[in-house]
Amino acid sequence: MPANFEIEALKAQAIVARTYTAYKMYKGSKHENADICDDSKCCQAWISKENRLARWNEAEKENNWNKIETAVKETSGKIITYNGEPINAFFHSNSGGTTEKVSNVWGGTDYPYLQSVATSGEDVYTQYSSNITLTKQEFQEKLQAAHPEIIIDWNEENPIQITEYTESGRVKTLKVGNINISGVEARTIFGLKSAKFSIEVGENISFNVVGYGHGVGLSQTGADAMAKTGATAEQIINHYYTDVKIENI
Repeated sequence: MPANFEIEALKAQAIVARTYTAYKMYKGSKHENADICDDSKCCQAWISKENRLARWNEAEKENNWNKIETAVKETSGKIITYNGEPINAFFHSNSGGTTEKVSNVWGGTDYPYLQSVATSGEDVYTQYSSNITLTKQEFQEKLQAAHPEIIIDWNEENPIQITEYTESGRVKTLKVGNINISGVEARTIFGLKSAKFSIEVGENISFNVVGYGHGVGLSQTGADAMAKTGATAEQIINHYYTDVKIENI
């Protein structure tokens, strides 16, 4: 979460990150010699203080670091629980207006505390909207790498169609030629920042994408927007996670 976000948003993020680690420890680590690793694709991202400071300019360094330390210290020991156990505290950058259910991203059973909720105020974070444009050849080559059986007749009226959306407005199913793929898979194949996208088919294929991340759990920009209206870290957490408690470890 950017250090220039509101302090209550940073405090919410500190509680969420701590909870995510506590959940990994509670459920049993998948790593032989550690509770959690620093690969964001596996566990959770991490950066040293030295490397973090190196990325800020001199005018920002002291204030940003002090702000982060304050967020961590003022929430020390606090985690989010459901029925007395640490929750699987997912978070992401920007929900595009509505968060997503777990089952629509990774399949399986939904967690009762991770429901789809509306997020207001995110539209001002315009840097989280994006566009990717591919030639038809590039589009087809990327798909063929994952699905060699794909056949696309570009002379058809609608060779690419979004046929189903999730409750949060993300693409659930995309029909391309003779196959169907999920919006989550399309995000991976085409390098999209979110599964909340529209498609324009002309001489090229354009994806217009809203949001950034899987959309499950806390939206970081949504947290900042709530904090700007006076919401506390606890209120932010209780908005994004349903029927939870904030307790000391």
